[in-house]
Amino acid sequence: MVFSSLLFLFRFLPIMLVVYYCTPRRFRNAVLFGGSLVFYAWGEPVYIVLILFSTLVAYCAGLRLSYYQKRENKRGQICSLTIACVVSLLLLGFFKYADFFLRMAGYMAGVEMPQLNLPLPIGISFYTFQTMSYVIDVYRKEVKVQKNFVTFGTYVALFPQLIAGPIIRYQTVEEQMVKRKETIDLFSKGIVRFMIGLGKKVLIANPIGDLFREIAGMGAADLTTVSAWLGVIAFTLQIYFDFSGYSDMAIGLGSMFGFSFPENFKHPYESRSITEFWRRWHISLGTWFKEYVYIPLGGNRKGFGRQILNISIVWLLTGLWHGAYGNFVVWGIYYGILLMIEKLLWKPVFSRLPSFFMHLYTMFFVILGWGIFSWQDMADGTNYFKTLFGISGNFVNREAMYLLSSYLILLVIAIIGSVSLLRTCINRFFLPEKTMRREVCGTLFVVVVFILSVALLVNSSYNPFLYFRF
Repeated sequence: MVFSSLLFLFRFLPIMLVVYYCTPRRFRNAVLFGGSLVFYAWGEPVYIVLILFSTLVAYCAGLRLSYYQKRENKRGQICSLTIACVVSLLLLGFFKYADFFLRMAGYMAGVEMPQLNLPLPIGISFYTFQTMSYVIDVYRKEVKVQKNFVTFGTYVALFPQLIAGPIIRYQTVEEQMVKRKETIDLFSKGIVRFMIGLGKKVLIANPIGDLFREIAGMGAADLTTVSAWLGVIAFTLQIYFDFSGYSDMAIGLGSMFGFSFPENFKHPYESRSITEFWRRWHISLGTWFKEYVYIPLGGNRKGFGRQILNISIVWLLTGLWHGAYGNFVVWGIYYGILLMIEKLLWKPVFSRLPSFFMHLYTMFFVILGWGIFSWQDMADGTNYFKTLFGISGNFVNREAMYLLSSYLILLVIAIIGSVSLLRTCINRFFLPEKTMRREVCGTLFVVVVFILSVALLVNSSYNPFLYFRF
């Protein structure tokens, strides 16, 4: 079940809201936990056992850690932490990376290894990182152990953020899990945020995705330099509106049930460096790797050489987190190299350059990065990049110009919508204060977005979010 489906919008969500708010406060976590399991099981009933097992492992590990901490038994604490993390990583590794390691083993041995072709359980990368962060934080004594299994299960399986994040640390919502206050103001803001996210997905990401798929499906003879650039720019916009749209919907849904989730995007395409881009893009993933990998490895505290090594490790793991394919590994290494270059040249070079140039530099390499990210077949990706830079293929043809003219208005809207310029101008010059006029205009805009989104969904086929596959 996906947020941008009629089943979710007009059946599951209304029923959940009615049942939740008609239930006494002390039983509301149970409603959320049960509803979240139904939400997850709707698409993959078999893998509900996996998420329950992962939840149970982390829950028991937390209890054991608390037990050993009271007795100051360091060995018991380390053992509990290690077992929980190893089990979580083994589950993730088996379902997500088994075929990858089989391919690598076969390549090194010079033989073709049989593939398991296991379907990837939806959301496993996200809820695995959440359970691991909880156990680590209990070990560090940064959070108190949660002794109520239903409450802890609600944290892990909470349906607004279960499938594709944000990756929420337990300490962020610890108090909200047991004591949250649902208000009309928070609920109404949640509805608005959800509808904006729905519009991002349905009105922008999906049609731009159609453009990318059409270009990606072209044969070598039809692909030109212009269409190749059009395709990679389309994917750059598609993945932003698709993923940030999901995050908006998740944050909005959380607000409807009384939660305040952290932001996951802050206009990343306004960035003036690769470093800044990764402070604005998928913030929860970057925070996770910083807190649980980069800093424990030593961060930037052990000299420049060690810092470079730590960055390399983090970005190799970041690439692998996205998938067990060569393009994701190359993508992670690509960003690791760019970040190392910025560390080396920031003060002597980059800090002296005009901000406009830095923005162009950032977006050029971000767009190329999404080009790497989008091609799981490395051979096809290599040929695509050759055409992108004019090494092969023609510069332009009629089909490229037709696609450009057909999608130009949508692309311009998407580019403007991906930055904060339009909102800033509206707030400053047209609707500068919180007046009745501003409230009415904002409400009408959101209602129109929702109606248009539903109208498109009625005749659309199943179109999941891109990050569901991670």
